[in-house]
Amino acid sequence: MSFLGIDLGTSGLRALLVSDSGSPLGATERHYRVSHPKSGWSEQDPADWIAALQGAVSELRDTRPEFATLKGIGVAGHMHGATLLDAADQVIRPCILWNDTRSHAEAARLDAMPEFRATSGNIVFPGFTAPKLEWVRTHEPANFARIAHVLLPTAYLNLWLTGEHVADMSDSAGTSWLDTGGRDWSDDLLVAGHMRRNQMPRLVEGSQVAGRLRPELLREWGLAGLVTVAGGAGDNAAAACGIGAMKEGQGFVSLGTSGVLLVARDGYRPAPQTAVHTFCHAVPEKWYQMGVMLSATDSLNWLAQITGASPSRLTSDLGTQLRRPGPVRFLPYLSGERTPHNDPLIRGSFTGIGSDTGRDDLTRAVLEGVAFGLRDSHEALKVTGVRIDRLMAIGGGARSQTWLQIIATALDVTLALPSDGEFGAALGAARLGMVAAGAGPVDQVMTSPATTTEIAPDPALRDAFDAGYAAFRAAYPAIRAAQ
Repeated sequence: MSFLGIDLGTSGLRALLVSDSGSPLGATERHYRVSHPKSGWSEQDPADWIAALQGAVSELRDTRPEFATLKGIGVAGHMHGATLLDAADQVIRPCILWNDTRSHAEAARLDAMPEFRATSGNIVFPGFTAPKLEWVRTHEPANFARIAHVLLPTAYLNLWLTGEHVADMSDSAGTSWLDTGGRDWSDDLLVAGHMRRNQMPRLVEGSQVAGRLRPELLREWGLAGLVTVAGGAGDNAAAACGIGAMKEGQGFVSLGTSGVLLVARDGYRPAPQTAVHTFCHAVPEKWYQMGVMLSATDSLNWLAQITGASPSRLTSDLGTQLRRPGPVRFLPYLSGERTPHNDPLIRGSFTGIGSDTGRDDLTRAVLEGVAFGLRDSHEALKVTGVRIDRLMAIGGGARSQTWLQIIATALDVTLALPSDGEFGAALGAARLGMVAAGAGPVDQVMTSPATTTEIAPDPALRDAFDAGYAAFRAAYPAIRAAQ
């Protein structure tokens, strides 16, 4: 038997085929565009997702004979996107994505209603789904009047695969319409957001059966018998499944375009005042919490672009010796910030620059600034009572040992690097497909990968990094006031 994991990313789709033991058999990717019609807007055509999925499946079908034994599919992907469908399931307008900030005024209005934080467990961020629909209601009333269903991007792929409007708990928790503790749509929040329950998809756990692959696709893909489609997951919940972060305190730090510090929780302990996200996990009776910073590797990529040096060159030029934080400070708020500030308008800055400041000083400041931004998330998570001693390090930025040394010492947490291989959202999605199809229970399927390296914090520099973090925190109010 084989199983397919689909990771619907912001810039591309990854499809991973695994065996019944969870070992990778083959993978492929397809890429597509993000549209920015206006400043702060970010949209995508859902037809591009379907074309990418069809292309990826065709390649795996033609190159991997094991594809013919497919028994289960799981879909993971970027959260919060608003895919609006009419009564005939036709897309009404381009999907408004997670990093779209046009609805900041609507988000603030909803967040001012006490029931949203009390029931959803979260601040209503501009990137979440509910304020997007309020923006459409205000600015595109004709489109709003046509809405029969609102689906998240992963749920839209579930619809295409199964013909059913169905979504999982982890992804739905990022809409601001879910009772996150009760794991059901909140009628009160829907009414406050001018929506109806019958416009929402049916809810299932990510590891449960969402539906069966449509007969037309069975024929097109050359498959026989039933193929189960799992509920799936939001991208970070799926990544947690991929690295086996299922128990209290297990988690990861992800250095991607954005930065994420995520931990699994055995219970529901929201702390919206911290700007920590509290979401349902992809498996029953589990939750996860995470702090999110919007510009992690984006900050280093920006510096690389303006200096004409590659990110790897910038970091390698620093050498491998960890040093105390330098006098140049960088606030990594190139696109605003979520945890802990919930500030879409703040922008980044360098301070402490002198005539003797060189490129290496700027690079160190960027790496330290991102590390301190992640510490903001760590400090916010501590408020919820979680203890974090060890985290997996994933994402493109985790290739830099120098950066990981800085982060480990700034957080005072040991970082572990997984062995080479698949361990991200696509694997997590495939694992959800395995559980839903009956290949094994959660505790046997969602295992942790082997690790190659562990990077411990440097105790000799702990005080220096604490002082650097204090200076980083003190800089925010002054920069915000100046802007």
